[in-house]
Amino acid sequence: MALRTAGSLLVVFLWSVAVVLGQDGWTVTYTKNSICVLKGSSVELSCMYTYPNGTVTTAFWFTELGTGKEPDSLGQDPEYAGRLEYHGDKKKDSILKITDLRESDSAEYKIRLITDQAGGKYIGSPGVTLSVTGLQVKVTGKTLTCSTTCTLTDNPTYIWYKNGHKVKEDTSSLYSDYFSDADSYSCAVKGHKDLHSLAVCRNCWIVTYTHQSICALKGSTVDISCSYTYPSDHEIKNTFWFTKWESDMDPEDLSSVPGYKGHIEYLGDMKSEGTLRLTDLRVSDSAGYRFRLITSGEKFAGSPVSLTVTDVVLEMDPTSVSESESVTLTCRTKCTLDPIKAFIWYKNGQPIPNSKTYSPVYSQFSVRSEDTGRYSCAVEGHEDLPSPEETLTVRYGPRNTSVSVSPSGEIVEGSSVTLTCSSDANPPVDKYTWYKKNVASPKASGQSYSITNISSEDRGEYYCEASNVEGTKTSISVHINVMSVFPWVPLVGVVGAVLTVGALLVTIYYYMKRRSTGGSDATTDTQSVHQDPNSDTYTGLNMKTWSPDYDTLESVHPDPNSDMCTSLKKNTRM
Repeated sequence: MALRTAGSLLVVFLWSVAVVLGQDGWTVTYTKNSICVLKGSSVELSCMYTYPNGTVTTAFWFTELGTGKEPDSLGQDPEYAGRLEYHGDKKKDSILKITDLRESDSAEYKIRLITDQAGGKYIGSPGVTLSVTGLQVKVTGKTLTCSTTCTLTDNPTYIWYKNGHKVKEDTSSLYSDYFSDADSYSCAVKGHKDLHSLAVCRNCWIVTYTHQSICALKGSTVDISCSYTYPSDHEIKNTFWFTKWESDMDPEDLSSVPGYKGHIEYLGDMKSEGTLRLTDLRVSDSAGYRFRLITSGEKFAGSPVSLTVTDVVLEMDPTSVSESESVTLTCRTKCTLDPIKAFIWYKNGQPIPNSKTYSPVYSQFSVRSEDTGRYSCAVEGHEDLPSPEETLTVRYGPRNTSVSVSPSGEIVEGSSVTLTCSSDANPPVDKYTWYKKNVASPKASGQSYSITNISSEDRGEYYCEASNVEGTKTSISVHINVMSVFPWVPLVGVVGAVLTVGALLVTIYYYMKRRSTGGSDATTDTQSVHQDPNSDTYTGLNMKTWSPDYDTLESVHPDPNSDMCTSLKKNTRM
């Protein structure tokens, strides 16, 4: 025993100093370099590391590394969906926890470090070798061995069961007993009693289910399978599945129960194994299902398999947010689906691009107003069975605030005009305020502002201010121009002035012309002179009577020596 203890201490010491020596200041120290654990249990892989400079921006675990290719984080592998947890301080250490271990998880796990420095990448290699094993009872004469494919870590304690009852607990994996053909034996490891081995029996009744509990989606199909043994001197007469069993009567075959007709099917050879297939699952199908054996001399029933049928429900937290806040969507099921399925996310009935996740949680950060809508989720492979929709409301302050004028065009004094403010906001704008440019106090409140019997004093620029609980937005101003009732009056004044000046200029022109030509007094009767085409005399037209006065040319052009001519000359001098 002392030698065994010393050896164990040596192994633990070696595990604790598993160091990956790097270059240029890189080192990775794994707590253990090899681990053997039970199928169905959990394990933690941990390490500490150093790096030359900078800050670690990314630290993740992986198992496979392609040639010339960046490794993929385990978090992106659907086989690990819902089974990984990261712990530790990313600056100096990392812990990877894997739950519900499977034999397929057996691999070498390494950590990948990336810093914010150029070329700051490193892989801690070699990594941690993880081996996952189940328990199996092996019979050698009268000796039983609780066998594993690797040596379990942490010196386990074994528990032995005979015909379902605990009979021994020891650190040894061996058990000796009088081994009768009718007795069944199984083993487990302390701390993991629910992970016991399959029972072995040379000649006894045993029903072994492939899964002891099953979670299936509403509307889908599920198979419940088992294998069984019975005494060799018996002959199978009948096998079937049932859910209810009254103590004073035999259970009823599900194929005869009205609610299951056309809903179930029996598969398998029914000589050593049997499978119950349920289609178009309903939530009411959740129950404990048992396999029944009837032989020529005995009847036997296995323990129940728990089937839970779940629908998909979307939970949204919160359902109403302001822009830039975050929202978390969770696709809930009553139980954990096995195998783990991917989730598909929808908005307004359409798949959200690149939103497929192997986690039931989907987060949206820095939400925008465009994210408002109806959301739902579904399990991959069952997209025709989405969850009920939940509505997300995104609040935001007023935007696209503007002013419209009615009537449009020229506004005449004495008429009315209405200004209307419009704005996009959620929740809707609850307060509108009107302002006139260069006027400090508001002019009015309300979405519309009417000015009746408008005057020139109302001329100017107007704008509105829209507000809700999220904020305030001011519109661009609009110009209101008020026209006079008689817009042609000023024009008449201008035209009159032009005509007056024109008349004055004409008068001055004729006056100056008469001065230069010696014209008669303005009060003298004016006559039009026309030459008679048939005589050498001119005809004078009396402008007062509009009748022709005939005279000689002499009367029109007086003798320059006469008194009249003299008089004209005098007048001309004047």
